[in-house]
Amino acid sequence: MSSDTLPRVHPEELEVYRRELTGYCYRMLGSGFEAEDAVQDTMLRAWRSADRFEGRASVRSWLYRIATNVCMDMLRGRKRRARPMDLGPSSPPDEEHLGSVLPEHLWVTPIPDARVLPEDGDPAEIAVARDTVRLAFITALQHLPARQRAVLILCEVLRWPAAEAAGLLGTSVAAVNSALQRARATLAALPDTARPRAVAADQAPLLARYVSAFERYDMSSLVALLHEDAVQSMPPFAMWIQGARNITAWMVEPGPIECRGSRLLPVKANGSPGFGQYRIDPAGGYKPWALQVIEISGDRIAGLNFFLDTESLFPAFGLPDHLPA
Repeated sequence: MSSDTLPRVHPEELEVYRRELTGYCYRMLGSGFEAEDAVQDTMLRAWRSADRFEGRASVRSWLYRIATNVCMDMLRGRKRRARPMDLGPSSPPDEEHLGSVLPEHLWVTPIPDARVLPEDGDPAEIAVARDTVRLAFITALQHLPARQRAVLILCEVLRWPAAEAAGLLGTSVAAVNSALQRARATLAALPDTARPRAVAADQAPLLARYVSAFERYDMSSLVALLHEDAVQSMPPFAMWIQGARNITAWMVEPGPIECRGSRLLPVKANGSPGFGQYRIDPAGGYKPWALQVIEISGDRIAGLNFFLDTESLFPAFGLPDHLPA
């Protein structure tokens, strides 16, 4: 085929895949910011090599091949991202256990639903997509070697046939099936805290009660909303707390009691409900304090994840940098 008869790839053809590619890269990398960087790199590489695209595969498959290579390069030689629950046992609700701030590259970080989930489509497919960006699932994926991670995402999350995944990865169907089997075994062996839980369909009443209890700082109401074995984490600190009573005890310790009087603005993160938390600003109004991602199991809250990097996360979630009084 001569160069003047090669299929032309236009920028708008690439752009329609940005959201699903971001979801793929996020599952691979465990960081919303890194996922967006990876997709941007993928788009640039694709555009620069568009004149060499011969149409032997679909544009979508071609982009996924480039994105996979970008992610593999980014993962080479680095430690896996984690959540505090992966790094050690829970701590008593005492501020002396808080420890030091740890670097961002250690943590699985959240991502807005709007960056990774389809805008419309089959409700069942959207529900599956939501389940596969939850924090617990993203964290579980990080336990897999990069190639197994790619195979599992392609075959089990995106439902690619093994032959198509093999073609993308430049390997055999047998090798893909073997990698998939090993990946499943690894995930099955993870502790329960590393696995996603079933989520109730209607979360609105529970969330309304949570907002009311938190903004009033009513610990007796809040403890009634938590599973007995609920956990709270606070990246970038490694400390985490388990147990409804311990969590509410922590919230009224001398340091965290400064959260009394907070306001919450709703967001959607990782297929889960979340909130931008603003604490009272002595200078007036309210200032950012944490991005909360709420994990729900059945009719109660199973996890409170307070991400404290508001400087990066609040703009990413479209949250204001200050609230008026």
